[in-house]
Amino acid sequence: MNSKLPNSKKISAIIAVYRDAPAIYEMHERLTTTFEQINVDYEIIFVNDRSPDNAAEILAELCTRDPKTMAITHTRNFGSQNAFTSGMRIATGDAVVLLDGDLQDPPELIAQFYDQWQAGYEIVYGVRVKRQETLFLQVSYKAFYRIFQRMASIRVPLDAGDFSLIDRRAVKALNSLPEQDRFIRGMRAWVGFKQIGVDYVRPANKFRPTTNNLIGNFRWARKAIFSFSVAPLEYIIALSLAIVGMSFLGILYQLLLRIAFPSASPSGFTTLIILMLFLGGVQLLSIGVIGVYIGYIFDEVKNRPHYIVDYILNPPDHINRDGTPKDNS
Repeated sequence: MNSKLPNSKKISAIIAVYRDAPAIYEMHERLTTTFEQINVDYEIIFVNDRSPDNAAEILAELCTRDPKTMAITHTRNFGSQNAFTSGMRIATGDAVVLLDGDLQDPPELIAQFYDQWQAGYEIVYGVRVKRQETLFLQVSYKAFYRIFQRMASIRVPLDAGDFSLIDRRAVKALNSLPEQDRFIRGMRAWVGFKQIGVDYVRPANKFRPTTNNLIGNFRWARKAIFSFSVAPLEYIIALSLAIVGMSFLGILYQLLLRIAFPSASPSGFTTLIILMLFLGGVQLLSIGVIGVYIGYIFDEVKNRPHYIVDYILNPPDHINRDGTPKDNS
């Protein structure tokens, strides 16, 4: 084991845990080994987002024997993005590393993240050049990131998930963002700073079958697009203008046809019904898109907390066990 340098920086690893109990011990071991190899001070923060398995018992035992390990337990499942936010707000390191709890984000890659951080980059993210998933999922994810990048109001790196090292300055910026519906990889791009990607192959989940499906991925894509893009509203305007233009041309065509060839002019209810169904479908689609944006506004104005902490094991000195700041007066 390398001795810790007096002036070494500290890294906080934040792991979102939900149905990942079988991976906790291996995650802890691989993180500890990686941090010792790069010779930095560290803390390991597991955020138990009310996992329905025995994650709480495993984390309690782990925190008992390792004071560098902290466990935050939420009162219910608030989602991975809020779990990462919970960890970032309590982390004490000079940088944080965000990892999913299923070990699909290889802890050993942190060594490369660290090298780039030392070279002056303030955000270092993993780029999934390949996934050990089904062909359908691989194509779906590739398509999503490219559609999202084209529609987003900011430039979001392709194939980059939450797995990243984020400098303390950028962490403070992320923690200051107030939005309720958090999409960290988009927020990470929005705050700016000097960023770089590190390529890696994302392994399959060896502990349990993937829970990804078409509906879940669609919801995730909708969350990303509606949080960082007004393109759907612009598409509605473009579609509306196109329909107005087509209607004008249709009216002009109908008038000319009636004048030149009265018997060839279309008539009857079929044309009318088709036009009504088309326009009705466009109107419903437009109302639906606008409704989604209104729903996001509704969630934002309620201003509820992003999560609620039940208890913390091995909390830092300035935080109580229930997650509230200590009164130092």
